[in-house]
Amino acid sequence: MRTMDNRPVEEDPFVDPVRHGPHQRPIEDSTLIAGRTASLTLGTDSLIVLESKTTHAIPFYNILWAELSEFEISIQYARPTAANVVRVSTINYPLEKPDHPRAVSWVERLLDRAYGEAQRKKRIKLLINPFGGKGKAQKWYLRDVEPILAAARCEVDLQKTQYQGHAVEIAQNLDADAFDVIAACSGDGLPYEIFNGLGKKLDARRALRKVAVVQLPCGSGNAMSWNLNGSDSPSLAAVGIVKGIRTPLDLVSITQGDRRTLSFLSQSVGLVAEADLATEHLRWLGNARFTYGVLVRLLGKTIYPCDLAVKVEVATKPEIREHYRRALNYRSLPDDRRDSASFQQADQPQHNIGLPRLRYGTINDELPEDWNFVPYDKLGNFWCGNMACMAPGTSPFPAALPNDGCMDLVTVDGDISRLTAIRCLLAVETGTFFDMPHVNYRKISGYRIVPKNQKDGYISIDGEKMPFEPFQAEVHRGLGTVLSKSGHVYEGAGVVSKSVDTTG
Repeated sequence: MRTMDNRPVEEDPFVDPVRHGPHQRPIEDSTLIAGRTASLTLGTDSLIVLESKTTHAIPFYNILWAELSEFEISIQYARPTAANVVRVSTINYPLEKPDHPRAVSWVERLLDRAYGEAQRKKRIKLLINPFGGKGKAQKWYLRDVEPILAAARCEVDLQKTQYQGHAVEIAQNLDADAFDVIAACSGDGLPYEIFNGLGKKLDARRALRKVAVVQLPCGSGNAMSWNLNGSDSPSLAAVGIVKGIRTPLDLVSITQGDRRTLSFLSQSVGLVAEADLATEHLRWLGNARFTYGVLVRLLGKTIYPCDLAVKVEVATKPEIREHYRRALNYRSLPDDRRDSASFQQADQPQHNIGLPRLRYGTINDELPEDWNFVPYDKLGNFWCGNMACMAPGTSPFPAALPNDGCMDLVTVDGDISRLTAIRCLLAVETGTFFDMPHVNYRKISGYRIVPKNQKDGYISIDGEKMPFEPFQAEVHRGLGTVLSKSGHVYEGAGVVSKSVDTTG
């Protein structure tokens, strides 16, 4: 487990800011005297604990809860115990009874600072895939996750999935008014099922807006957690859920034959799909199985002919970079980052009849006239992403945004030299993939892909194998909801520095 973009220590929310950065001088009203030997002060970004001989700080992000009894204050927080691991710890201090009214106000200010935009005491429907993480998902939940959710006073309704597709049924029958969050203690397969289950509800648009879908990473593929939390650590992801900010998420409708499903992560045809799905028997290799699958096909210069039509929204890399730069600055209310017409209707019972209508029709309809049609006789890779990161250190869609109403499409020709193809593969991990000249990168709102001259092959939707036949995709801005650290961008480097002022 490691930080996705190798952030320096000072950017880590679990680092003591007293020792690693300046903080403003605390004001008197922010200090609570605890007994005769200690004081608790609300600093700039941390709770400063001053005892008779020591001073230490607890970042507000780590504070899980605080409460008063008649003569004592108790504060529970997530304490780092190892690299990318936190455990619940508690500090208790006595209070003089005359200080109790002031302490009540001080505790409320502490919780305000600790939670910010995040909702307190979330009501969570939690699904565990007992087969996830090689059968260790339940163990990891009990050890790494449950204590953190309990300390944060979250209400948890736990249920184990019993078979493939069970999470679809659970989400479809979920009382959306009874829960704020539905959490998947699993890999990426369970979130895929949850989104599709919510999408089957009669009030699908309302349910997808109201109930945030999150991942507690306990599977072989944990891309959702990497994008929203910047980690595949179950304990850090649990803190991320406790402190997560409601974030609208674009979802993608996939129509294939007479079926319509939802995608939240990515779709692939060709090299990536085959390297993933055709190496299932090599899962014992871990993340290396995907690299092995890609290299075998690159060296063989495998091609995947198809016809492709796309609705382009942002065409060039400089324009995409500017599009991303603007998104870093734009912080609106969550519902302002959704398809307004669709969600105004979702609040009206007479319109609350499932998913939004398809603007571009289905795979069985005529191709929209304003789409760009391109025959690809030597396609090497077709990869379309809704999130930036697909695996640790692998961000093929660095310009992806949670709710810009676009998918990020990458295509690479299959007849480039083996050396160039290998350089493209390595560039994904070094963060230079976006700028590679052989990488065609566009932001689009819809596409249709028709494989040709192949009897069989692989199509992957969010890591799930689909029939090898034509399909069409269309994005719905902000149709879903997740919890993220920022509320508006994914974790990771992006295509514009997040550490500088981009307001120009």
